[in-house]
Order: sequence, then C-alpha cells, then structure tokens
Amino acid sequence: MKARTLTLVLVLGSVGLAEAGSVPVRARNSMVVSQNAIASQVGASMLIGEGNAMDAAVATAFALAVVHPSAGNIGGGGFLVYRSASGQAVAYDFRETAPARSSAEMFLRDGEYDPRLHHDSYLAVGVPGTVAGLHQAWREHGKLPWEQLLEPAIALAREGFMVTDGLARSLRTALPQMSRYPASMAQFSHEGDLYEAGDILRQGDLADTLERIATEGPRGFYEGHTAGLIEKEMQRHGGLITREDLKAYRAVRRTPLRGTYFDAEVLTMPPPSSGGVVLLQALNILERYDLPGMGFGSAAYLHHLTEALRRAFADRARYLGDPDFVKDMPVERLISKEYADQLRSTIAPRRASVSTPSSFEWRAEGAETTHVSVVDNERNAVSLTYTLENGYGSKIVVPGAGFLLNNEMGDFNAGPGLTDESGLIGTEPNLAAPGKRMLSNMTPTILVHGGQPLLVVGSPGGRRIPGTVLQTIVNVLSFRMNVQEAIDAPRIHHQWLPDLLHYERNGFSPDTLDILREWGHNVNEEDSWGAVQAIGIRENGRWLEGGSDRRQPDGAAIGR
Repeated sequence: MKARTLTLVLVLGSVGLAEAGSVPVRARNSMVVSQNAIASQVGASMLIGEGNAMDAAVATAFALAVVHPSAGNIGGGGFLVYRSASGQAVAYDFRETAPARSSAEMFLRDGEYDPRLHHDSYLAVGVPGTVAGLHQAWREHGKLPWEQLLEPAIALAREGFMVTDGLARSLRTALPQMSRYPASMAQFSHEGDLYEAGDILRQGDLADTLERIATEGPRGFYEGHTAGLIEKEMQRHGGLITREDLKAYRAVRRTPLRGTYFDAEVLTMPPPSSGGVVLLQALNILERYDLPGMGFGSAAYLHHLTEALRRAFADRARYLGDPDFVKDMPVERLISKEYADQLRSTIAPRRASVSTPSSFEWRAEGAETTHVSVVDNERNAVSLTYTLENGYGSKIVVPGAGFLLNNEMGDFNAGPGLTDESGLIGTEPNLAAPGKRMLSNMTPTILVHGGQPLLVVGSPGGRRIPGTVLQTIVNVLSFRMNVQEAIDAPRIHHQWLPDLLHYERNGFSPDTLDILREWGHNVNEEDSWGAVQAIGIRENGRWLEGGSDRRQPDGAAIGR
C-alpha cells in the first residue's frame, strides 16, 4: 500500500487548547478529545461524511501511536467501551497477555524480588493487544474502510510532523533511559542530539509497519515480517515473546459493568481492568453522602473520598484478576449498593482508617497511559484508554519495525506473598501465568441519562486512574461543574497501600490539610497527575461540551 500525502481537512467548529478559564469547547454535531491536537484532528476528519464514532476513535488511536509516542501505541494494549445511539453497549478487552513461558516467580532473582526485572527489562514486555483490539472494535461497529483509518497515521510517520515543546521536553526526559537501545535512540534523537520544538520527526520504519497493518489487518502485525522482527529482538535479549505467542493473541469482547450514580447509568470496564469495579464501588459509597453540603475541597469531602477509595483498592488487591484465570471474583457483590452500605458503616466521619497488608477487614465505627473520547452526530459514543504502561513503555523500539514495546508485565503482582506496607502487592489473583492478562486500572467510562449519553470520560495515571475518573464524575454530577471545570479541579488519591493521602500541590488550603492530619491521614504533597479527556452531552443531546486536561501539554477537544 502506498500512503497518501498527508492532508488533514480542517474541521469547522471549535478547537480546544489551553484557553484561559475553565471553559469547555462546545459543538452541536460531533466531538473528539485526545491528548494530542493532531490526533484529535485526524479523528474529527473521519466524522465528516460517512465515518462514525468508532472510525474516529480508531483513527485517533493510530495517529497517537505516531505523534504521542509516550503512550499512543501499537505495541501496548488497552480497553474500549462503546455505546451505540440505540443503546447497545459492549466492552473490548485488548489487554496484553503474558508469554507462554511466564510464571508467578519470574520477577525473583535468587528468591529475592528484583524490580528491574519486573519493570525495566525484556521480561517486562507483554504480548501486545492494541492492533487486534482496535481491528475487532472497528470490524463490528466501524463504517469506513480499514485502510482509510490508518492513512493519516502512515503519512504522519513517513512525512513527519512538527515536534511540540511538550514532546521535546518529554523526549528530553526519556532519552537517557533509551540509551541502552540503539533503535530507540535512532528513532527519537538526531544521532544522539535532542529534538527541539519546531523540528520535524519522521519515523519511516513505523510507517512501514503501519502500512502492513493497513493492508493485511492484524496479520500484518501478529504474523509475517513484523512478528519476525519482534521475535528476533526477544531472542537477542532474553525476552519471552515468540511468534506463537503473537499469533495466538486474541482480543476479547466483554459485557460492560453497569451501575448507577443517582439517576445516571454508569457503563464501565470489567476485569481484567480493576478500574470499573473500583469506580462503581466508590461511587456507591459516596452516593449516600451529602457531598455538596460538605463543600468541594473541604476536609469532610476529602476524608470520605479517601475512605471510599481506600476500601475499593483493598478489595481490588484481595479479589481481582483476569476472569479467565480467577473464577471466584465476587464482582456483582463488590459493585452492589448493599455492599456499599456495609462499607459505609465502617467509615468514621472524622477519623482515618488504617491500611495494613495483614488485613482486609474494616472495623465498624459507631501513574503513562492515554485516553480518547468520541461522540458522533448520531450520539454513538466511544471511551478508549490504552497504554504502554510507563512513559514510552519499556523504552525499547523494535529494530526495523519502528514502534515501542510495552512494559505491562509490571502490572502483575511482584510475586507470591510479597504484599507489604510500601505498596508492593503479592496477592494470588494477579500473579503472572502463561496467557494471563495482567490486572489494569484503566477506566474508560460512559454515563447515560434519559436514554442519551451524558458523559464520556477516561484518563491515564496508573493506579490513580479510577480515582481521577471518579472525581471528574462527582465534580460534574454532584458539584455541578462543567466538563472543563471538573477536569481542572484539584485531585487527591489513595490506593490502600501505601497508606498515604496524596494531594496536588496548591490544590487545597493549608487549614484543610491540617484538619485531615488531625483526623489521622498521612497527607503527601505531589505534582499534578492524570490527563482526563471528556465529553459532556447537554440539553438532551443537543450540545456537546469537550474538555482536555491542561495538566499535560498538546491535548485538544475538536468539535463541529
């Protein structure tokens, strides 16, 4: 296939970048929101004419693999939640899988846990799922030809695109970690010199790989030349992935989890993502509290939010894993209103609970991923989150193939029985095994009200994802913020272990933080996190409001 010359049709309407004030981008017909303006433009161009929300999401994802290499990918995996205008809802699981030679003890060296093996080695690379997942979702719901969806990404890779200041700064941070991998340095530097804003980044090998995918579909990635290049790199450096692992990979169609937050239905991702369970469990706990009465940013609100997340993350560690391997996950109980009532009874109004690795019981008291949100003119909606795990994944570019490999094996638990107060988890459900999907935190979510989509939302951020999505939803529905206000609002995070309440710097008043300390919380100041991309649907579907997280550069909401 010969790639066409890159021509992006300017979508007439609103283009949202880093504007002053928390004003969402408004549009009447359709909207694409992603972490890169070029990728959002690619997706929006698919909605002119015959394309639908799925076409736009897939095209945006492939474009992100070129222009947002820290998380956009074809060498990683993710999850997608789709809701049609008629109300049909389906989830696509294209999470990476463990190679056939994996084991629960693979991250131990001489019986001791080795974090480098777990997160920073060829053993950390899982079998990629992105290409298979995007193709299956497109095959079942897309309208445009497959090759057409990849044409912009191919052209961006072959002809190049202008490096932004955000990408230049990101590469400046990542390049020292890429120095061990010649193909990575060749792709993301000028013979070792940094790219600067305004330079043109061309990725010819990646363009060739994308052309094979465009022409042959998933076979162009999981078999043939590309698969051979992956296997050769693995064999050269002690990795585990083989051609057989690649050929055996399958995306999985799953039933979305369903819950409610007041009168809105919540559609979100089931396991092997833990994000949907954590989200619904925390929403159920918070629903019975008068959050507006507490006030946004108050000590009372932050305390109850923390305690809800603490309990949800403890259950995550105790129960959740790949449903094809863990058969006794009590998901329906965990997301039930009745179970939330039980947990709520254990939360004291002015005293922090204590998280310990030795107990999951509660005494009764008297981060790099990227997200795409799309809504089309018929009100089909897509919420897509996918990742390489860390920024730039393993930092390994496959020689001759031009794409980065993930380090998602790091999302398996470290090893049997290794749970400790530092946050290392060794519970059984999420230990590595051949063909198993590692537990994820990705939380692509669609809210529905009155038969119409109400909010399409998701974010990167590792274990901070479910809480970030949770707070965005609560900000919109309980605190009546517009989408951009909800995204801009300061955040907190708690994940059971380590027992720390993280808060964004300059987000909350010193008096509030002092009160939380008095109540027993171990508060910890951090820089900002997350990169929410969201679309709100207003006036019974008449207007779309897009918001892109300004904590990260280059994102955009584009609508018409």
